[in-house]
Amino acid sequence: MTKVSKTRTDDKCAPEISKSEYDILRPLWKQSPLSVREVHDQTSVTSGWAYTTTKTTMDRLVAKGMLAREQQHGVFVYRPLISKPAGLAQMIRFFADRVLEMDRVQVVSMMQGNGALSDHEVEELTRLIDDRVDESERC
Repeated sequence: MTKVSKTRTDDKCAPEISKSEYDILRPLWKQSPLSVREVHDQTSVTSGWAYTTTKTTMDRLVAKGMLAREQQHGVFVYRPLISKPAGLAQMIRFFADRVLEMDRVQVVSMMQGNGALSDHEVEELTRLIDDRVDESERC
């Protein structure tokens, strides 16, 4: 029996995502489930990774609770357990606070204009990084 996990979309304590983890999550946010081979084929051109590196990174994301792994027709397939906005929230907090030194919501507004995120994703991301959230609710 396969355990079904829900995607975390409102997680204020989303784990930090490294660049390599983001590279793995990006194709899975567009379409899932995908096998390691499918993810590797979509990321190897830009990452230059070996197949085994892609597999190891995906297994680590499973261990971190960011990907679910299920077997379908004898092949393991993966799907994200964290939404794109929840995954980006930590990165944007760091980038807005320490690199740009500007309001986080302004950074999200800049992203909205380029079509990288849907209106729903922008709303969710804004909610996740909003400074008005009680600090006691954060990790």
